[in-house]
Amino acid sequence: MRYLTLATAALLGMTAMSALAQTPTGMNPATGARPGHEPGVGPSLPLSPCAGSIAALGENGTTNDYLRAARAALVAGQTCQAQQTLDMAQTRALDRSVVQGQESVPDNGQLVSRIRDARGALGSGDKAHAIQLVDLALAG
Repeated sequence: MRYLTLATAALLGMTAMSALAQTPTGMNPATGARPGHEPGVGPSLPLSPCAGSIAALGENGTTNDYLRAARAALVAGQTCQAQQTLDMAQTRALDRSVVQGQESVPDNGQLVSRIRDARGALGSGDKAHAIQLVDLALAG
């Protein structure tokens, strides 16, 4: 019985030591924050919270549905929602049938390129150019 107690104590001690070894040095145990970081403060917060959801388009939304929603979000200054809807528009634009063995060949069509460029413009903070590219994608 004594050996069982010693073995249990040793096992618990090793488990506790491995758990402590995974804790970063200086981490605040109350908040889990690293040194110099206050939770909920600073650049870790989203710059443009998503107000609304792209779920309103449903699973059957077309590429143009998502592009129109992205344009509306851009005009309204909702960059997070615009990014999400551009992502979905690009996903819809990439839905295609391909010959077996050609799955890894990228689609470099004009629609996909314009959506990709609009996402890039939005990512660099150029909303006006993103709107222009979305308009071109809708016209094409």
